[in-house]
Amino acid sequence: MNLPNKLTILRIILSIVIIFLLLFPFQTVGINLPTLYINESIVVDVKNIIAGLLFIIASVTDFLDGYIARKYNLVTDFGKLLDAIADKVLVNSVLIIICAQGRIHPIIPVVVIVRDSIVNSIKMIAASKGKVVAAIKSGKVKTACLMVGIVMTLFYNIPFELINIRVSDFLLFVAAALSIISGIQYYSLNKHLLLED
Repeated sequence: MNLPNKLTILRIILSIVIIFLLLFPFQTVGINLPTLYINESIVVDVKNIIAGLLFIIASVTDFLDGYIARKYNLVTDFGKLLDAIADKVLVNSVLIIICAQGRIHPIIPVVVIVRDSIVNSIKMIAASKGKVVAAIKSGKVKTACLMVGIVMTLFYNIPFELINIRVSDFLLFVAAALSIISGIQYYSLNKHLLLED
């Protein structure tokens, strides 16, 4: 169990804590978490702020585990599998939860999850043929927009909400659009592997 894999496991644990925070009915069991009021118009639930902070830490571990694994030649098949699982548990679960809470449009998690399923299938087919599908620029930008958009949604789009600019929604819609674009690019770059049989 090397350091990158430990960081990936930490990300999975943080993901579970975030899911618990966002879904557990604290008021039902008599736990009243603080609620803040900003500018007398924005109601901020502290559990969402805590979840957002944990999401940032989890996102940093996503960068660190890959960086350390590549720099010190610690890349393993187990690590790749674990990393892919951790990414999906973190991002997709939070997207589904904030969608269910009515905070983002349903098209965003649908597009992101469908795209991820297709791209992961392409990567699995390529791997079965001894090929590695490298990350592409549009996919990396999509991930960045998605991560920042999720954090800003958990932070109630503050400070932009104070001036009525929905930066969080914009970033998530950009991420959804880039999901489609990068998905098409992944297919175009690797269709020869899919069709060669």
